[in-house]
Amino acid sequence: MDYFLQINQFLKDSLFFYTIAIGMDGRYTYVSKNYDRNFGFTGGTLLGAAFSVTLHPEDIAICERVGAACFGAPGELCAATLRKHDGIGGYVTTQWEMQALFNEQGQPDGIFCIGYNITEVVTTRTRLTEIGFIQSHQVRKPLANIIGLSTMIQQESDERVQELCVMLEKSTSELDEVIKDISAKTDQ
Repeated sequence: MDYFLQINQFLKDSLFFYTIAIGMDGRYTYVSKNYDRNFGFTGGTLLGAAFSVTLHPEDIAICERVGAACFGAPGELCAATLRKHDGIGGYVTTQWEMQALFNEQGQPDGIFCIGYNITEVVTTRTRLTEIGFIQSHQVRKPLANIIGLSTMIQQESDERVQELCVMLEKSTSELDEVIKDISAKTDQ
């Protein structure tokens, strides 16, 4: 238990990490200032409240499943991604690591959790995926059509048309390479 107290002392004023402990009754037995500041929207503390008050309803089952895994693997960290109320009708996405707590007699005493907000990472990843889809499906299709048309036009006998098609084909090939490079970066 000393280790738990040392960690909490170290992180109690953190602006980035949330630390909480949940008792066997499903209520908060410890809540860091940052957790209260971000999720205790009544201006008070969440200490003593049910752990589920801050969660998206669908994520309660995740907590229950990960909590059980913690007791099944004492001493190991178990991870979960959870949505928490943002206080304005939406949710933020948080990443957590949890570990079972045991009392002096070795009996289960609760769960210790450390987490942080990953909303910006999730939002950025989602946008990059959308951009990648647009580039690979919506931009490249008309570009491929233009490349095909320039090849067909190039087969015409007019010398000036052929010169223009060569320039058009060069430009579309360069654009195609740029799109491929951007798409590759969004997949990383």
